[in-house]
Amino acid sequence: MYRSHVLVCGGTGCTSSGSAQIIETLESEIAAAGLADEVKVIKTGCFGLCALGPIMVVYPEGAFYSMVQPEDMHEIVQEHLLKGRVVKRLLYSETVEDDTVKSLNETDFYKKQHRVALRNCGVIDPENINEYIAYDGYQALAKVLTEMTPDEVIKVITDSGLRGRGGGGFPTGRKWAFAAAQPKGQKFVACNADEGDPGAFMDRSVLEGDPNVLIEAMAIAGYAIGADQGYVYVRAEYPIAVKRLQIAIKEARELGLLGKNIFGTDFSFDIDIRLGAGAFVCGEETALMTSIEGHRGEPRCRPPFPAVKGLFGKPTVLNNVETYANIPQIILNGAEWFASMGTEKSKGTKVFALGGKIHNTGLVEVPMGTTLREIIEEIGGGIPNGKKFKAAQTGGPSGGCIPASLIDTPIDYDNLIAIGSMMGSGGLIVMDEDTCMVDIAKFFLEFTVDESCGKCTPCRIGTKRLYEMLDNITKGRATMEDLDKMEELCYYIKDNALCGLGQTAPNPVLSTLRYFRDEYEAHIKEKRCPAGVCKDLLHYSIIAEKCKGCTLCSKVCPAGAISGTVKNPHVIDAQKCLKCGACIEKCRFGAIVKR
Repeated sequence: MYRSHVLVCGGTGCTSSGSAQIIETLESEIAAAGLADEVKVIKTGCFGLCALGPIMVVYPEGAFYSMVQPEDMHEIVQEHLLKGRVVKRLLYSETVEDDTVKSLNETDFYKKQHRVALRNCGVIDPENINEYIAYDGYQALAKVLTEMTPDEVIKVITDSGLRGRGGGGFPTGRKWAFAAAQPKGQKFVACNADEGDPGAFMDRSVLEGDPNVLIEAMAIAGYAIGADQGYVYVRAEYPIAVKRLQIAIKEARELGLLGKNIFGTDFSFDIDIRLGAGAFVCGEETALMTSIEGHRGEPRCRPPFPAVKGLFGKPTVLNNVETYANIPQIILNGAEWFASMGTEKSKGTKVFALGGKIHNTGLVEVPMGTTLREIIEEIGGGIPNGKKFKAAQTGGPSGGCIPASLIDTPIDYDNLIAIGSMMGSGGLIVMDEDTCMVDIAKFFLEFTVDESCGKCTPCRIGTKRLYEMLDNITKGRATMEDLDKMEELCYYIKDNALCGLGQTAPNPVLSTLRYFRDEYEAHIKEKRCPAGVCKDLLHYSIIAEKCKGCTLCSKVCPAGAISGTVKNPHVIDAQKCLKCGACIEKCRFGAIVKR
């Protein structure tokens, strides 16, 4: 029995910040202090507050240490673990109030969250199946195998209102029912853990922090539709997630929770992992299945849909990690419990990867219907450096930009589609007033062009032409007629592309045209980028009245474009200027401007 447990984040974010070295140093200090039998160090999954990593929480006090470094471990061990005195200087500032340490759940970041899919992330050791079991793990699987029929399982999932968290939002229960209704024979359960959206890391974090929840949920799905084999398609770029999933599958097999006659019943189910090479198109369900089969990841025409003819031509249920992560809790707590959260047509919670121009970057899980304002201003802590909120991008390359005027929009599937965006897998990128919306649309189109599999002409050629049009706008080479042609091309691609990647590729362009058309027109008519981002439209100049002639700007200019004498105003040669911005960063008097 340990008197203290020290939980250290072992997710990708904190690992990249050096949490492995922190664990090593911490264990060494604990041993040196003679506390090895009293204090246990546990490497967990993501806590969510990635902006504060590396993160460490000490129980039973619940002291939340943030941005810790290896050199802090000696003080934490000597003061906190040995003498019982919390090291306040290392605590997350929001957990300290009037010299008392508050619970993490009372902070702005956590108090509006409701964790279902992330319930075990940052709580348990993901490489120890016994800790998952201690938190009701595999009880849902035992319940369905010993107390419920497959039809009853599907009814519970249907009544809960759970919709697919991978992007389209298709009702999960209905998908399972379609596969279950197919004739008996070989069927499959598959998991989409590819997650290729820029800025998205929800599924990866669940796999890293709670891999057994996926195994349990896929086994439940297998029982519901009559499948005995599952596949998890996860990109090889997620080494921590892959390793922990491999450990979880091995441990589940050893305990008889995967394999033959699970819980002494006649139900058998096993899971294998298939590694993806990082192709964004393989997030599309038919391309993913084609890749699992060993072929080039290209989409297939639908119908037939995967529930009828999927993997190896057999009925297949495919959901993403977050969707599966809700299943055990729905089984244990009931459909009404899950349906009581969220909105009328979007039940439950949604995990978002919050990134961009925001204080609290990280992972959040909120009830459907939470407004964008609550997420950005309260949970996210607002925009840094006193800047104004301009837009939020949801759904990655398939989504759209939501302007500041719609910040009070409740976030759910239908509301986002109505305003020209979509839920997607859950990436939420925040942009401030210094963001050029034309440049943002161009960024996502460049990504789509690179990731197109090339199978259909509208996507292979259309997105390339669309990118070229955007590039011309950012370089001041476009006309207003080009704007009309670009909009027309967007709708052509949407109507004719083969799969979801191509069909949704124009969304960032259409949404920015809808809400920020004035920026497009400024680029075209005035040859000006209002946000000062597009280099070809920028002009750097020095305000003579403000210039003190300190010469710092001329010294840092890599092109020798700035001339002048000491204590006299300097000038910039526009022909030589590289528009790198080095001079603005160095000027202490605000004398250099870009327009």
